[in-house]
Amino acid sequence: MRGPGEILLVSTYELGHQPSGITFPKAFLERQGFRPAALDLAAEPLDLARLEKARLIALSVPMHTALRLALAAVPAIRRANGQAKLAFHGLYALLEAPLLRSRGACATLGAECEEELVALALALERGEDTTPFLRVGRAGATLARLAFPVPSREGLPALTSYARLLGPDGGAHLAGYSEASRGCKHLCRHCPIAPLYRGRFFAIPVEVVEEDVARQVARGARHITFGDPDFLNGPRHALRVATALHRRFPGVTFDFTAKIEHLRKEARLLPELRERGALFVVSAVESLSDLVLEKLDKGHRRADVFEAFEACRRAGLALRPSLVPFTPWATLDDYLDLLDTFHREGWLDALDPVQLSVRLLVPPGSLLLDDPSFVAEGFDEAALSFCWRHPDPRVDRLQEKVAARVEAGKVSAEPPAATVAAVRALAEAAAGRPHVHVSRPAALVSPGPRLSESWFC
Repeated sequence: MRGPGEILLVSTYELGHQPSGITFPKAFLERQGFRPAALDLAAEPLDLARLEKARLIALSVPMHTALRLALAAVPAIRRANGQAKLAFHGLYALLEAPLLRSRGACATLGAECEEELVALALALERGEDTTPFLRVGRAGATLARLAFPVPSREGLPALTSYARLLGPDGGAHLAGYSEASRGCKHLCRHCPIAPLYRGRFFAIPVEVVEEDVARQVARGARHITFGDPDFLNGPRHALRVATALHRRFPGVTFDFTAKIEHLRKEARLLPELRERGALFVVSAVESLSDLVLEKLDKGHRRADVFEAFEACRRAGLALRPSLVPFTPWATLDDYLDLLDTFHREGWLDALDPVQLSVRLLVPPGSLLLDDPSFVAEGFDEAALSFCWRHPDPRVDRLQEKVAARVEAGKVSAEPPAATVAAVRALAEAAAGRPHVHVSRPAALVSPGPRLSESWFC
């Protein structure tokens, strides 16, 4: 197992950036004397030479899309190398463990699992039984505090292969990716992090983050995305990280993700983060319906969204919202209200159109399955989600039409405003309302800083 490439770490999708699902495990394995190879199928083709050499192939599945792509790749991986052991690690490895076991997985590891991946490699090296590494669901999550090495990015495609910052100057700049913390102290019911981390988060030492960023800056990065589930879970830690990076790389900017709740409560920190290079923040607005927000246990209400946008505006930060507009509790009126409100407030230009099509996913282990008001209609193996049906059939039909229209707009490179206008027409038709042409607010002059790849789960 110690030969070059005898362990192959495979990623399929991580939101357009170099995958931490490879870089952290690679560093942990190298610290123990292994020499793993890396393969990112989001940025490079399936490499038969790398596959054939491997004795252990570990697929990173930190999110829904990554798992779907990994499952689609398994047959080709098996054709190239039918003898290698297959392991899956990441959030969805535990949530979908029974399915992965049926696909031949020898290990399903999740949460803070890098040391367990090392232990798996050692067990295979000694010829030991790997059954103990087939973990399942919430109880299988590893929550030990780890001694983090600096992520290892050698062997991955160059930053030019990944998403870029579309900056306020109109240019496209190389963007890197790092994490200052993992896990989350909140328990949003629809989030795949919540059932595994159970309200815990782990700070990554500032010096590790700083060195990780330094290596990417040396490779041309001029912007860093902090991919923490919530950068403000530990606000003082976040500020220390931002301060250290700004002191060393004053020209490097960054973006981060934070809850609406944190943007309100930590509003006083936002100007300081802006001064240290923050350009924009992604936040899970999800819905403007207080009923839906309560069902998801988001920790904020409709009125809080307005406060968060205003706090970011005062700090000079763009707020880019993510949404889950299609849930069992959201009505057609809710959807139209969301469109109207985003237009009236001038938020539409900060919204990627794909967010208007997102339908609630409910994987195994989801906290939503504990809610008696959520009625599951069986598990859809292809969708990797429990099925649900909206009590108003028009809502489900609208979601299908919106998803198709958004995808068509993406394929044709249609301007986002045109896609949003088409979505509004579909929603009005679904509700039996006459189409009303809505002009763009004069205040909107640009979509603001953002990455070239839309956020998606």
